[in-house]
Amino acid sequence: MPGKTILSFTQNKQQDLIMITEAAVLKALGNVDDPDFKKDIVTLNMVKDIKINGNELEFTVELTTPACPMKDLIRNACLNAIRIFVDKEAKVTINMTARVNTNRIDGSKVLSGVKNIIAVASGKGGVGKSTVSTNLALALAQEGAKVGIMDADIYGPSIPMMFGIQGEKPMMRQVDGKGMIEPIERFGVKVMSIGLLVDPQQAVIWRGPMATSAIRQFIADVYWGELDYLILDLPPGTGDIHLTMVQTIPITGAVIITTPQAVALADARKGIMMFKQGQINVPIIGVIENMSYFTPAELPENKYYIFGKGGGRQLADQFEVPFLGEVPIVQSIREGGDRGFPAVMNDEPISKGIFMELAQEIARNVSMRNNNLDPTKVVTISA
Repeated sequence: MPGKTILSFTQNKQQDLIMITEAAVLKALGNVDDPDFKKDIVTLNMVKDIKINGNELEFTVELTTPACPMKDLIRNACLNAIRIFVDKEAKVTINMTARVNTNRIDGSKVLSGVKNIIAVASGKGGVGKSTVSTNLALALAQEGAKVGIMDADIYGPSIPMMFGIQGEKPMMRQVDGKGMIEPIERFGVKVMSIGLLVDPQQAVIWRGPMATSAIRQFIADVYWGELDYLILDLPPGTGDIHLTMVQTIPITGAVIITTPQAVALADARKGIMMFKQGQINVPIIGVIENMSYFTPAELPENKYYIFGKGGGRQLADQFEVPFLGEVPIVQSIREGGDRGFPAVMNDEPISKGIFMELAQEIARNVSMRNNNLDPTKVVTISA
């Protein structure tokens, strides 16, 4: 995935070419660098389908995520490279596509069609984890990715309300002779929650083994199909369900949600330490600080740090993990979740823009994780 520095070249490469050839095009595009991967886009095999007709040139750049925040800069860098190194008069058409990468190596059939599984966790409840999970899933989908969200909070499922699907029941379908539960699709995202299977007015009073059994059923008996990203909305804390997840499916990485207060940070710290624990060792994609500040509608330039300031960034710095960004206290975010029409689906630019930027940053970090770290695999925890 692209980073900040896009085009690098040396002066002695510039030359005046008359005929456009595939070799010249590849040589020119070899100067367009992806600093995240520390290689050029030709070496990374991102250049596809070169077509030449006289001075007309068309090719495709295949990014590692449709949520690439630098898509336009990459396009412009490619255009400049052709103009400088090939033919300044060439008529260039650049198609930007994406193929989300993955580095799963497990040979199991569990969620075999899912490229990346992202756990969204928090040390404590009430920090807006489900709100953030919902909007991140929708933002990734709006960028063109295939996305699902699994509500793993058995005792307090809130995803059905946030997607406006309370009371709807999943259907069954036959897959290779086996009856499978089909997630409900809403706003282009596949959704599954215990809240869709039980009476929403009744409390789920289950012991740990029953809860973990339900989670395993969501994994093995739900037909998720082909997905670029599956978002796991985990329950608060560090317990049975978290361990069941890491021991059952290959989790690409975890996103930690916190608020600025000291008590929330203390619990979020425990959540990070759980994933970084030696036997688990799930990479941390980054930290998001929710409810960071309040900006009144009548004073859009003002920021009031009601719950403290900078705690999430300090937490990320302490563990040397990325700080993904801040989500302010915005009325439309709360209202969207309450009425089943999340903030990303609204045209309100502040709240939608924040989650779109966070989704792009997460997609970027997932892509770098897949390129730079060990392959994703199911965790084996010894007694």
